[in-house]
Amino acid sequence: MAQYYEAVGRRKESTARVRLMGGSGQFTVNDKDATAYFTRMGDLSDILRAFAAVGEDAQKYDVTVKVMGGGVSGQTEAVRLGLSRALVLLNGDWTSALRKHGLLTRDARVKERKKPGLKKARKAPTYTKR
Repeated sequence: MAQYYEAVGRRKESTARVRLMGGSGQFTVNDKDATAYFTRMGDLSDILRAFAAVGEDAQKYDVTVKVMGGGVSGQTEAVRLGLSRALVLLNGDWTSALRKHGLLTRDARVKERKKPGLKKARKAPTYTKR
């Protein structure tokens, strides 16, 4: 089997395991074609920004992704982070270019926990005087 570079990307409740190897440009997500998996407009181009940032052609690499948890936005950003980290493993010189485009920063914002006595994280029950 060919040499591959594996990295993990996370966002909200989503986790993506990305494998990058030399090949013919196949992009597979959960055993589906990437265009079939990320149907929302702009999601796939957002993920492929990592290749554009380093000036590489995405057609030179095969990308295999296993992503689970969360929703569409979280999964998109998790895959983008995982792909960026895999590119850094492939070539460490690309770190500064990816960091300049904000592609190596883990977005740590997650849903805030519910507190006792409240309906949600911050929403208080309606105040009634009588």
